[in-house]
Amino acid sequence: MEKCTAVLLAAGEGTRMKSTKPKVLHEAAGIPMIGWPLAALREAGADKIIVVTGPGMQALRDAAGEGVLFAEQTERRGTGHAAMQAAPFLTGGGCAVILPGDMPLITADTVKKVIDTAEAGGYACVLLTASYDNPTGYGRIIRDAQGNVLRIVEEANATAEEKKIREANAFVYCVRVPLLLECLKKLSPKPPKNEYYLTDIVEILNEAGEKVGAVVTDAEECLGVNDRVQLAQASALLRRRIAGKHMENGVTLIDPQNTYIDAKSKIGQDTVIYPGVILEDSRIGEGAVLYQGSRISKSVIGAGCTVQNSVVLESEVGAGTTVGPYAYLRPGTQVGEGCRIGDFVEVKNSRIGAGTKVPHLSYVGDADLGEKINIGCGTVFVNYDGKRKFRSVVKSGAFIGCNTNLISPVEIGEGAYIAAGSTITKDVPPHSLAIARSRQIVRTDWKDKRDEE
Repeated sequence: MEKCTAVLLAAGEGTRMKSTKPKVLHEAAGIPMIGWPLAALREAGADKIIVVTGPGMQALRDAAGEGVLFAEQTERRGTGHAAMQAAPFLTGGGCAVILPGDMPLITADTVKKVIDTAEAGGYACVLLTASYDNPTGYGRIIRDAQGNVLRIVEEANATAEEKKIREANAFVYCVRVPLLLECLKKLSPKPPKNEYYLTDIVEILNEAGEKVGAVVTDAEECLGVNDRVQLAQASALLRRRIAGKHMENGVTLIDPQNTYIDAKSKIGQDTVIYPGVILEDSRIGEGAVLYQGSRISKSVIGAGCTVQNSVVLESEVGAGTTVGPYAYLRPGTQVGEGCRIGDFVEVKNSRIGAGTKVPHLSYVGDADLGEKINIGCGTVFVNYDGKRKFRSVVKSGAFIGCNTNLISPVEIGEGAYIAAGSTITKDVPPHSLAIARSRQIVRTDWKDKRDEE
């Protein structure tokens, strides 16, 4: 493939999004919208990528990442005017691919097909088009008898006969760089908004005797996003693609339409995922089972794990561990292999060794737990004094009885036992029993006296 420069138009404010955030930074399937066409352009082999931004869009520049050039459109005067801002970066020969930053469904294969068609057919310009069941609002493609594109007619200017044409402009262009620069110089502002339209380059090239072609693709791929309704539609289509790829790679999705997997997540073979699961930038090992109602974000779930109706955030869970139902693993949690994190358990910023069980109704915060420990029901690691957080340590083989409070910082020695109902404020030596509760008193006459009052 010859040298290719990409121009991504992303200066639009997206007023219909009703947001202070630039339109192309709204996420589609877990990635800012601009990330999708950027990835497609890189995969298609673009040598240089120019992103046209509006003023004050630093967040967009940050999202685009490294290896990208930026041109600023200080006044928003149409698509042609936006392309003009990239002109100083369009040097040398080869082709330029121009597309909008709000087209998240475009694929690298389609971009490459447009580029290859332009090169193989000797075209000055190749457009991407699609056939729509209802093309209302789209610019219609007018071809000659040989199939070359003569012009693009906008809806407002189309005749009744032209409005019957179903092939419409998808707003992706591949143009020879020297010819594009000449066309941009010849663009003139058009009423009623006095804007420059990139679509005019088709007629300019035809008037110069150049050949303009088109590649037809599926209308779904050309969906642009102008509001949150279209953002939801695009996200659903992207998730469908993502789900399809995972199923092709050996993952079972019980109900793909109601499973939400973003583009950054990776899933091992033979994992089974039930409806209502949300995966965000996470890695799931082979043979895991994720039951309904779980959200896993920026986390690693080991092979053979089971997660049920639980929330796992920025945590790591070792192979063969079970989590839930209704567990909450907060950021900084590391759970070893073969553990049990049961119902209504919350773990925060803690390390839990292999084989340790926290079966139910407990809070483990800022703690380091060894291996094969049993944490009884209702245990609380009291880690906060109102100003500072403290860590506690429980060594391997310890047994913590039900309804225990561990007042941090304390250390429970290896193999030590804590009697149920204890509040522990001092370290407990290894292989010892700690009892920290009031002596039980039984008054046999208490009820009778109460009844007499």
